[in-house]
Amino acid sequence: MAPAITLAADAPTLSSANTGFMLICSALVMLMTPGLAFFYGGMVRVKSTLNMLMMSFISLGIVTVLWVLYGFSLAFGADSGSVIGWNSDWVGLSNIGLTQLWDGYTIPVFVFCVFQLMFAIITPALISGALADRVKFSAWALFITLWVTIVYFPVAHWVWGSGGWAFELGVIDFAGGTAVHINAGAAALGVILVIGRRVGFKKDPMRPHSLPLVMLGAGLLWFGWFGFNAGSWLGNDDGVGALMFVNTQVATAAAMLAWLAYEKIRHGAFTTLGAASGAVAGLVAITPSCGAVSPLGAIAVGAIAGVLCAMAVGLKYRFNYDDSLDVVGVHLVGGIAGSLLIGFFATGKGQSDAQGLFYGGGLDQFWKQCAGVFAVLGYSLVASAVLAFLLDRTIGMRVPEDDEVSGIDSAEHAETAYDFSGAGGGAARTTAAPAPVAGTAARKVDA
Repeated sequence: MAPAITLAADAPTLSSANTGFMLICSALVMLMTPGLAFFYGGMVRVKSTLNMLMMSFISLGIVTVLWVLYGFSLAFGADSGSVIGWNSDWVGLSNIGLTQLWDGYTIPVFVFCVFQLMFAIITPALISGALADRVKFSAWALFITLWVTIVYFPVAHWVWGSGGWAFELGVIDFAGGTAVHINAGAAALGVILVIGRRVGFKKDPMRPHSLPLVMLGAGLLWFGWFGFNAGSWLGNDDGVGALMFVNTQVATAAAMLAWLAYEKIRHGAFTTLGAASGAVAGLVAITPSCGAVSPLGAIAVGAIAGVLCAMAVGLKYRFNYDDSLDVVGVHLVGGIAGSLLIGFFATGKGQSDAQGLFYGGGLDQFWKQCAGVFAVLGYSLVASAVLAFLLDRTIGMRVPEDDEVSGIDSAEHAETAYDFSGAGGGAARTTAAPAPVAGTAARKVDA
């Protein structure tokens, strides 16, 4: 994603095809945030549905404005000390020409800017799934503001910005294994360690209230992820973007099958939630590696991540931390797996000539991946925990216990996701109701 070095004689010219392609990819990535909202919204109980949707949607508003004001400049401006960027001409996205190209590429700066904006939007939204049922909406909005400024913008510069230390080291993160998924997963862990567990954790049933909504969200994420990954090559001239598209599909399918197989062996059933979660685990794992591995490598990455993430989601019960919707188990673990497996499966024939252990490259790339993974994990974990601690001690992060028990939707948004007032039990009918069909069981909604 960072600028390439080109000779003056080889300076690129604006490509309408690549520009159009990247605008479409940007729209696909934008769709992922509402898709995530549906995915998370279906996984919570009825009384938290709207709050879960809003925790994703508010990121669209906050991060967009911050990105225009200073975020793009901090993430992709001129390097300072290999840790942060800055370009005063980009503050407010001013002094950028309509046809001014992103260095080394055939797309305008504005196109690159809006594509990267969509990454910045979804990353804090990912964190929200770990905090379901218990966080004040105002505190969450302030947390997003501070977190993207202090954590996401610098980390994006480390990984993708020209001069960023991870980029210069040669850490491969094609579309966000470290900057997006490990970053969000570590942040989620840091925050939940500060704010504590939900009322009734490990005691009350906390089942998904709408598995069809979960599947809809997973489908939208899968669809949008093609823009997320294939668009990260910033063009479509040499076939690498096509490789990434194929690898995205292949790894996701393999991860879904692996999760379901593990689930059947371990728990005796193939669940809908497992299929959706397995697909997301595969999408997470292939994100950093989709330009570095072959389709066969993508199968391996997806299958390994599917099993590891399926195993990891149960750790919250063993270690007693309340990761409500398994952000740590899927995004942190999946991001780590996908990033480190590059050190084994990189072919040297995709985005770069870096080769992994199984392709004759030794462990050199693996150690580089370790440096990027654990630096981002450590920084995000600590910084996020500190931010949550400060907010909790000042304005308070959690809603009152009574509001949590009665329902955060009503307390924070004065609304409910579903209106059952007209669904029966009202005025008496003037005609006899038909007899119930034999064998029909009443269904319960876990509220």
